[in-house]
This record gives sequence, C-alpha cells and structure tokens, in this order.
Amino acid sequence: MRIDVITIFPQMFPPVLETGMLRVAREGSHVDVAVHDLRDYTTGRHRQVDDQPYGGGPGMVMMAEPFYAALTDVLGSEPNLLPGGTRTILMSARGKRLDHRLASSLAQEERLVVLCGRYEGVDARVADFVTDEVSIGDYVLSGGEIGAMVVIDTVTRLQAGVLGASESLEEESFASGQLEYPQYTRPARWREAGVPPVLISGDHRRIGEWRQEQSRLSTAVRRPDLCEESGHNKRNR
Repeated sequence: MRIDVITIFPQMFPPVLETGMLRVAREGSHVDVAVHDLRDYTTGRHRQVDDQPYGGGPGMVMMAEPFYAALTDVLGSEPNLLPGGTRTILMSARGKRLDHRLASSLAQEERLVVLCGRYEGVDARVADFVTDEVSIGDYVLSGGEIGAMVVIDTVTRLQAGVLGASESLEEESFASGQLEYPQYTRPARWREAGVPPVLISGDHRRIGEWRQEQSRLSTAVRRPDLCEESGHNKRNR
C-alpha cells in the first residue's frame, strides 16, 4: 500500500513513521508512506496557505487552491471522484467516524492520499474534490496530522503480514453536540464554485442564523446519531 500525506508540518511524521510497527511495516515493504509539504504548492513569496473567513469570526481558514494543486501533483492528474479512482481523504470533524469497518475498507485500497487541515478549518470547497471526509473522534485537535497518523497506523496494521493476526478497534462513546457550519475564504469564486451570498452580505444577524441552520442541517445529515444523543440527554434531565 502507498499512503501520501499533504500537510504544512511534514516534520511531525518521521518520529512516528520510524518507530515500532510502522517502521517494521515500511522496512518490510508492506506500506510506503510519502509526506508532502503543502507550502510547496503555494504561489506567493510568503507561501500563504490560509486567509480570513468570509462572514467574519476568529482564526484563519485554509485555502482550497494549495490543496487542489498538491493533490493534482501527487496523483499525477486532477482528482477523480469516480469509482475506482484513488481514495483521497480529508481529515475533518464533519467526516465519517473512523472505526474498524471503515479502517478495513481503507486498508483494501492500493493507495490513499490524506489531507491535513490546520487553524480554524479548511475551505468547505476542498470537500468537493476528495472521496472521503474522516474524523477520528468528537473532540478538537490542533490539526489533521495526528488524525492522519491514526489512519496510517490503523490501515497499516491491517495489511497482510504486518501483524500475526488482525485486531479490531475498540468502540468509544462521545459527548453530544453539533457539527460546525461550512467555512469559506478567498477567492469568492473558485473553479466555478462560489461562496454563499449571505456570508458576503455584511449582515451579521443573517450570517449567524445561516450558520446555526447549516450546523443543524449538517449534523442531521452527516451525524444523525448526535441528534439522537442530544434528544436523549434532554429527556433525561
């Protein structure tokens, strides 16, 4: 299996990849891991990968273009979302929860490409050109790198010959809550995809209402289990 990682902190990975089971798996040619610096795919002299969020708010949002350029270069072609294409993963709190079933599915692939976000989040349009969004749990991390390491570790141990026998991951319980609303940053129109007009309106009341509604809809569609848990908690107060 080949795994490519796209990150602004490539220096985080060697200590993990050169230790324990992952080192043995790589030396035994069971898995090949390559780490790519996202800043190598920027165009400005400051190698900028983030910008201020449309609609206001704290923090910075990572731009879509550097991720697209990096993914295109790593794949050797533009991202392909059709069945049979390379599985590309964005580490995201909105993503599908990583469990043994998903890990087993990913482990069957010949190649994976993992994208790591940072700061306040990633421009929501990045999700349009990846095949999967994956979360390792309902908690906040500083970035996607640790999640990517979890994915690498999990799928590597499921490769034939790495361990004496495959092992299942233990299920975990999480606190209830809602997913975050979609985030966008400059440019307002990127590869024919635009930013919702309300975020450029300057009307903070409407922006707040839109974000609340998008959060509710995103949770209901992507993680209905969180809605069920929330309702259960309210009934038992």
